[in-house]
Amino acid sequence: MQRRLNVRAFIHPDAKEFVLERVLYALSDPVRMEMVCYLASVAEATCGELDGGRPKSSASHHFRVLRDAGLIRTRNIGSTHMNALRRDELELRFPGLLACILSHYEQKDGRR
Repeated sequence: MQRRLNVRAFIHPDAKEFVLERVLYALSDPVRMEMVCYLASVAEATCGELDGGRPKSSASHHFRVLRDAGLIRTRNIGSTHMNALRRDELELRFPGLLACILSHYEQKDGRR
């Protein structure tokens, strides 16, 4: 008998549905900003790589806010959730915004 995993599909807004205020709100939280900065440096990351050891409920909230704003795309590979920054789609909708924010954040924290 084959066992089925109960894996839900995530809902992602289309790029034309991105709202600037929602994107800025998502990036206003230091935890979410750290997650986005990490994703900017890799192709994809698991939730475990991004959650910083936070409780699952807290991490789930942050992932949902980032997804709802259109900043990340989450896909399932078995029971693993892989997250990727939607850089190209954000660039089409808000040209230069993400690059400017990431550059400012890196300079502010001395990450260069």
